Amino acid sequence: MTQDEAKALVAKRAVEFVEGGMRVGLGTGSTATMFIRALGEHVKQTGIKIRCVASSDASAKLGKELGLEVLTLAELPELDLYIDGADEVDPQLNLIKGGGGAMLREKIVASSSKRFIVVVDHTKVVPVLGKFPLPLEVIKMALPLVLFGLNKLALNPKQRKRPDGSDYLTDENNFVVDCFCTAITDPAKTASDVRNLVGVVEHGLFLGMTNLVLVAGDNGVTEMTR
Repeated sequence: MTQDEAKALVAKRAVEFVEGGMRVGLGTGSTATMFIRALGEHVKQTGIKIRCVASSDASAKLGKELGLEVLTLAELPELDLYIDGADEVDPQLNLIKGGGGAMLREKIVASSSKRFIVVVDHTKVVPVLGKFPLPLEVIKMALPLVLFGLNKLALNPKQRKRPDGSDYLTDENNFVVDCFCTAITDPAKTASDVRNLVGVVEHGLFLGMTNLVLVAGDNGVTEMTR
């Protein structure tokens, strides 16, 4: 099974958790995109009524194109369910998210939801977080201060750039800094350390925010719970 096939499989499984009348959060990234497409097809085929809030401009645009009712968090401040991917998942269901640069909005939508279900392929399950770079959303003016602080913490920061060399900007028009940690042995301490740096808007460590991860692999979709 290819990685794309695994993502498509777990996306379809996640749709099974959506019921008529639900308020659903739409995630961001490649697996979340497959979920949004599968959800759009499900709504079209079944005619169920749901309302959605997206965690990025790209996901909002896609949802609307597929005929989903996509509202703002101001219009729909409490959600029943949020479905999103992750860049890494450890055995305690702690996550690294933000490879797509949307960790701030993703954390906001996840925090507004009664239930947060994570969808990944098996390559994202790791014994210890940190091989995937930890992303931070940073206020532009504060970039030099934040980079200095991250270097003091030995987190090996690097400002994210686009392929053409331009600055990578989030939907909130902030910079992204990726920390090449290798291994995050104490996620709670790392989260506290980076949050204490003035100018860091949000970080990509999602700790204790989910109790169900759907994992797609050669044996189908399995569940990680806590």
